[in-house]
Amino acid sequence: MSLSIKKFYFILLITFLFSGCANRYSYTYPSAVYSKPKSSKAVHRATMRPYKVGNRVYYPTVVRVGTIYRGIASWYGPNFHGKRTSNGEYYNMYDFTAAHKTLPMNTMVKVTNLRNGKSVVVRINDRGPFVKNRLIDLSYSAAKKLDIIATGTAPVELQVLGFDKIISTLAKEENVKKEVKLSNFGVQIGSFRRYQGALITKRRYSLVDNRYKAVIKKFIVDDKPLYRVWLMGFNSEEEARDFIARGMFDGAFVVRK
Repeated sequence: MSLSIKKFYFILLITFLFSGCANRYSYTYPSAVYSKPKSSKAVHRATMRPYKVGNRVYYPTVVRVGTIYRGIASWYGPNFHGKRTSNGEYYNMYDFTAAHKTLPMNTMVKVTNLRNGKSVVVRINDRGPFVKNRLIDLSYSAAKKLDIIATGTAPVELQVLGFDKIISTLAKEENVKKEVKLSNFGVQIGSFRRYQGALITKRRYSLVDNRYKAVIKKFIVDDKPLYRVWLMGFNSEEEARDFIARGMFDGAFVVRK
């Protein structure tokens, strides 16, 4: 066999081996991975129903534009790429999306890494993360932009920027019909010796997130009246603690009527 023929077969063998490796480790995801955001009245209502994970019940809530949360962000990637999200889309780790336990689907939020100041805007299209003290689960691309791939988690600030037209319309309809339901759980946001101070706070926070209603409770401490302002309307202690974690009120704590 001549040298040129040997060289030909050698190149052919190398090409075969490398093409075999490429086929072994490559995977073509369905075209639906890159589908448009799903938004309809049916999807909105279905994803806004209370749901249970483990022993905990979560209550999706429509919030106002500008609402700010603080907590820990994590990310999820290859193991979930191409799988269904909670709103029926296919998760694409290269899109700028995220999972949140209670925000409406298709809510647009700005996430800022408090360690380095980097920010990214993502769209909520999934539920989670269901790990204690985690606020949001970011797509791979979003986490990469915030520089948290290596660390896995980071303290972040989340700001609600807006909603799509369907959610905005339905939210207005629901808020008109909705009555604030008082439960046994609340959050104390202030304590005053003078009734006037409590009244000012009550009026300022008369209805938070179109859901939580401020009330004044009178107590006698050291033979003197003490007026405490509570936000009521939480469906569980966990929901009240999640609200406190947003950091809106310094020194806030859970109360039970």
